[in-house]
Parts: sequence; structure tokens; C-alpha cells
Amino acid sequence: MSVLAVIPARLAATRLPGKPLRLVGGIPLVVRVWERVRDLGIADRIVVATDSAQIVSVARAAGAEAALTRDDHPSGTDRVAEVAAQDAYGDATIVLNVQGDEPFVSEAALRGALGMVRERGFDLGTSAVPAAPGSRERPEIVKVVTADDGRALYFSRAGIPFVRDDSGVGADADLLLQHVGVYAYTPTALARWVSLPEHRLERIERLEQLRPLAAGMAMGVAIVHEVPIRGIDTEEDLIAANAHWADFLVGRS
Repeated sequence: MSVLAVIPARLAATRLPGKPLRLVGGIPLVVRVWERVRDLGIADRIVVATDSAQIVSVARAAGAEAALTRDDHPSGTDRVAEVAAQDAYGDATIVLNVQGDEPFVSEAALRGALGMVRERGFDLGTSAVPAAPGSRERPEIVKVVTADDGRALYFSRAGIPFVRDDSGVGADADLLLQHVGVYAYTPTALARWVSLPEHRLERIERLEQLRPLAAGMAMGVAIVHEVPIRGIDTEEDLIAANAHWADFLVGRS
């Protein structure tokens, strides 16, 4: 099955202006993400999808394939879908959405999401890890509950499932999961996702993955154990990423 990895990169970030072009280890962030996906060897083709001619230029100068997209997309998923629908990428049988602000994206999470589509037969795939201590009280960390077959039942910023009796959580700790924001889709499922109107649950939680779930689409969740490194959203995150870069290089060698 042919895998197309798409890295959405929007220039007009509010919390970290010019985010895709900010430097991590001396190289623009969007290029670092592309390098990471390239080095993992998990995709047959990789393209940076962006609303900025400047990002296109920087990506291509680094050797990456890049596509200029509309500037009015409400989400990265919509940007990925625009590229995946183009004739130039029509031979892809799986589309992989890799966030453009995660230069340390987990290999296990990406392969897990792909496996949900490629091996398990779900139209949509994503990943999760066992919940870290204290994560249930943090709304910026998204939680997920799954069915016995690995299908996502619900995503929330709240602490789900609710633990009524702490004395019993030890035996059921494997049910406490935090979502890792990578996605794999069949092209048909991706096109359907972005054709759906925004759902009320999506609007309340501010979680776009609730849109396909509410419409009855099945999303497989791979449980992995490679602890994710936080993406880059703020100046503090950028400082931390640069501090981590040398250690990351050692870990890859």
C-alpha cells in the first residue's frame, strides 16, 4: 500500500509567530519535521502542505517536496485533504498526517496509526499512550477511551474514563490513555471527514476528531509505549526543543 505523508504547516501561528520557519538545531522547524519523517522511512512520498510561498521555498531548498494550498483552511486536516485530493498524489492508498510542529514525532505512534489502517482495516487510524501521572487534570492533554476492538469511543479534554474509586484504578490502568495527535486515513475516509459539517461535540471540546466519530466513522487507536515529546507551540517550547536537540541526535546515532 502506497503511503503519502503530508506535513501541514501554516505560517500565521498566533502563539509562536512564523512557527514553521523558526529554527530547531539551526534548521527551520518544518524542515526538521520533514527530515524526521524521511529518516524513519515510513512513507513512499512526503509533501509539505502550506499556505506560504516562503515555506514552499524553504522546504524545496532543503530537498523536500512542497505544495501551496489555500489560506482559509480551518484545520491541518483540511490542508492535508486538499493535497491528497490532487491528481499528483492520486496513487496513495493511505494518507498520513504528521503535525508540522513535532520534530521529535514518535516513530511508534506513526507506525501504530498506519497499522490501524493497513493491517487492522480501519478507515481512520491514530495512536495513544498510557496516561502520564497528572495528565487527567490537564485539559491540553487529550484523553481517549477505546472499545475492545481498538476503536475510539470518545476523545475528551476531561479525565475519561472517570475513576470513581481510586482503589480500583491499578487493575484498570491500561484503560487510561492519552491521545497522540497523528492520523492515518484512506483517501476516501479523509475526503468524507472534511466534507462533514462541524459537529457540536467538536465545537464544545475543540477536538476535530470528534467530527468523524459523531458521524459513525470508525477510528482505530494503536496503543504504543514511546512517550511523546511535546510539540512546539510557544517560545518556551522552542527553547526546550533546542535544548533537547543534542540529546535527540545522540539517541538516533
